[in-house]
Amino acid sequence: MNHETTWNLYSSNEEAWAAMLADCAQAKESIVLEQYIFVADDFGKKLIDICTERAAQGVKVRFLWDAAGSFTLWGSNIAEDLKKKGIELIFWKTLIPDYSKIENFRAWFFRNHRRTLVIDERIGYTGSMCVYEPMKSWRDTNLRLEGSVVEEMRNAFDRMWARATRAQAMPERIHVRNHEFRYITNYPAPRRRHIYTELIEAVRSARKYIYITNPYFVPTRRLVRIFRLAAQRGVDVRIIIPENSNYYAVDLGARSYFNTLLSSGVRIFLYSGNMIHAKTAVIDGEWATVGSMNLDRVSLLYNFEANIVSRNGRFAEELAALFVRDMHDSKEVLYEEWKKRFFIEKIPEKLITLVRKFL
Repeated sequence: MNHETTWNLYSSNEEAWAAMLADCAQAKESIVLEQYIFVADDFGKKLIDICTERAAQGVKVRFLWDAAGSFTLWGSNIAEDLKKKGIELIFWKTLIPDYSKIENFRAWFFRNHRRTLVIDERIGYTGSMCVYEPMKSWRDTNLRLEGSVVEEMRNAFDRMWARATRAQAMPERIHVRNHEFRYITNYPAPRRRHIYTELIEAVRSARKYIYITNPYFVPTRRLVRIFRLAAQRGVDVRIIIPENSNYYAVDLGARSYFNTLLSSGVRIFLYSGNMIHAKTAVIDGEWATVGSMNLDRVSLLYNFEANIVSRNGRFAEELAALFVRDMHDSKEVLYEEWKKRFFIEKIPEKLITLVRKFL
């Protein structure tokens, strides 16, 4: 495996999907796909058809889909149909927990939110995309990689596959010696929320700027505190979120933090183009991350997540350039104007604080 990492960033799902299909069509040995939302619509069917054709040629194909995110296919005949065509499909957990056993209910809650595609253990894809046609025009950030970090991606998939199949032997974790690109995972357990921990440490170390893009921004108190402290010590902290996401309650949850953040000097921008679903962060042009993790409590604390974390300066600058471009398609929320809104406009944000720890 080549240890030098090369990459392509895609700011369009359509471009990322085309690249994925092209690479899958050339697969010689294996294809593994881990996905939260998979719908057998136009793109989904194309991907299945290509993988079916490759499986017929002897390529080992495995799909691991979350039962909640891919609920339209869970319980359908598709798994058996794919198995007959040489493709292995497993759904992560169930949609019908055994409520008589509390441990089963808790296990049902921990969803697999990762998005991983690895082809021939040589090419890896990750980011915020799903296999769902209505997301075609969304503003997502996705990443194609070649290099030693792909070995980590494949290893992370194999470990989740072992969990899903309840295999007796868990594959040993691989840590490739590549300080510039790492594939870091979040587990819903204390001391195993590694992406969350990395982000906190990077924010604490920031000296110049922090650029955050995230569709669902309902952060923990700890994150809010370190964003405020960074801004107060002179770091340029900017956050882009959707003007209107596909979850109104989450939008309210995000706005319930605006007063606290804006008063500390954090700058907030509302993206006004198509739905922005990218999940990225860039700090000082030296640290950057792209992946599946939202900055809401469900994602930070309860989901299985995975992100590429990089200390490659060129990669960070490329990601920062995307942030600046998105900022031009956004409207900044100004603190003085935000404070002057009518009281009735503020009521929903006050009410959402009662339940935002569940968002």
